[in-house]
Amino acid sequence: MPCSYVIHKERRLVVTTGWGCLTFEEMRAHDDQLRSDPDFLPEFSLLADATRVTAIEGAIEEVRANIRRLPYSSSSRLAFVAPNPAVYGVARGMVTYLELANTSVRACVFHDRPSALKWLGLGDLLETIGPEGAKTEDCTNTAKKGRIA
Repeated sequence: MPCSYVIHKERRLVVTTGWGCLTFEEMRAHDDQLRSDPDFLPEFSLLADATRVTAIEGAIEEVRANIRRLPYSSSSRLAFVAPNPAVYGVARGMVTYLELANTSVRACVFHDRPSALKWLGLGDLLETIGPEGAKTEDCTNTAKKGRIA
């Protein structure tokens, strides 16, 4: 499955990275795995990096269903990075649905990772979080990595 995540507990941040063609079923499985991870707290924020995602497949009903069951709380901030125009559009649609559903989760879509990190209040991580979401120094002691395969 083209999706993985890293939990940065000390930063209260989940970095999810996708690649290739993603389906909403795969996103749902990702959320289920994240929800069951003992290091995850719903209050954490999310950096969802879709830089390498080429397409997202699914119906609008699946978008709504996934949004309704997000594992994040109202104190979370969700930042989606999607430079591909089609993927950006789907992510923007998800954010719009969040807004229309009157959820208190704050979410935004960005074309680049630095802008997303700044919006999350984590601009100081620009140099330490590499392209895959792992810290570029040593992630073995401070981050837990999960992968859906």
